[in-house]
Amino acid sequence: MINLNNKKILLIICGGIAAYKSLEIIRLLKKDGASIKTILTKSGAKFVTPLSVTSLSQSKVYQDLFSIEDEAEMDHISLSRWADLILIAPATANTISKLANGNSDDLASTVALASNKKIFITPAMNVRMWEHQSTKQNIAKLKSYNYELIGPEIGDMACGEYGEGKMTEPKEIVNKLKIYFKNLKIKNKLKAIVTAGPTKEYIDPVRYISNKSSGKQGYEIAKCLLKKGFETTLISGPTNLEINNDINLIKVETAEEMFQSTLESLPADVAIFSAAVCDYKLKKTSKIKIKKQDEINLELEKNVDILDYVSNHNSLKPKLVVGFAAETNDLENYAKKKLDEKNCDWIVANDVSNETIGFDSDFNEVSIFYKNKKIDRLKYKSKSEISNELVKKIIDYLN
Repeated sequence: MINLNNKKILLIICGGIAAYKSLEIIRLLKKDGASIKTILTKSGAKFVTPLSVTSLSQSKVYQDLFSIEDEAEMDHISLSRWADLILIAPATANTISKLANGNSDDLASTVALASNKKIFITPAMNVRMWEHQSTKQNIAKLKSYNYELIGPEIGDMACGEYGEGKMTEPKEIVNKLKIYFKNLKIKNKLKAIVTAGPTKEYIDPVRYISNKSSGKQGYEIAKCLLKKGFETTLISGPTNLEINNDINLIKVETAEEMFQSTLESLPADVAIFSAAVCDYKLKKTSKIKIKKQDEINLELEKNVDILDYVSNHNSLKPKLVVGFAAETNDLENYAKKKLDEKNCDWIVANDVSNETIGFDSDFNEVSIFYKNKKIDRLKYKSKSEISNELVKKIIDYLN
């Protein structure tokens, strides 16, 4: 479970016997590393004292809307902007009614109305008040305003009755906040797309054109991106490799399938095109097996160039586009030419004529070509180590 280190939480304590639970909420939040500011309503101060609140939170308690001491800072604005989220605990029927109807006659309701942050409310009231039609309508309004509800629970009331309306326990409330931040972190992850492996272009149902790419380098890059916190999609041609279940794996065969899967996976922050995509496909594929002949003429046509297409469409282009160049000779000139022609940001080039770093090898040696004419050379290393260095450079670039 994610902790709350450096998370800024504004706690609004309203009136009601359940207000005593707010002290335990403060203790748990502080224990988990959160920074806390509190607003204590006039009725809330009847149940817990400002001294007890400030002793636990180790920060000032805000109470009055128009304070001679503080209003120069415009507390209702500064507090709402300071917080990562706002928690109202307990939230009384009166407070819920105010918020639902846009009333702002005290600091708590004014801060909520002025907020641009997520607001959690934890209702606490008598069962009859909770079940009243006006409360139900007010809760429905707040949900439509994107307020998040925690509770209430069913249990014994302080008034002696039993039913729904009891405030959720502090530990459960804090866990709900942790889940929110965890989901927010996932939602805000940087997104990466990696293409890997060969593609196949069928001549007939049993024969095809392909190449020697193993996909090993692309798979290692995808693994490394995942470890560094990227939401990673791997679009792979036919390989025998396995990948972590947390990576979104899309299996394809043809260049056209890889192209369409790439488009469907965009937008992304980073796209790394390490796949060895067939440059050509059959103009017409036979639907039945072609029988053996002394010679056969195959009419080919160009496949779509995925790297070129994505790099030259600004509406699709990620923040960083990295292409690969597998060469057998004149590596530097071909890599520079590809960088210019494709309009990508980087080209990673390697010499596949060298069997120790070729397609099937677990090792590689690459040169990274940049638009500013700079070249980084990554000497002979495992493909995993090459991936680590490449991803580190990607993170530095994005930062």
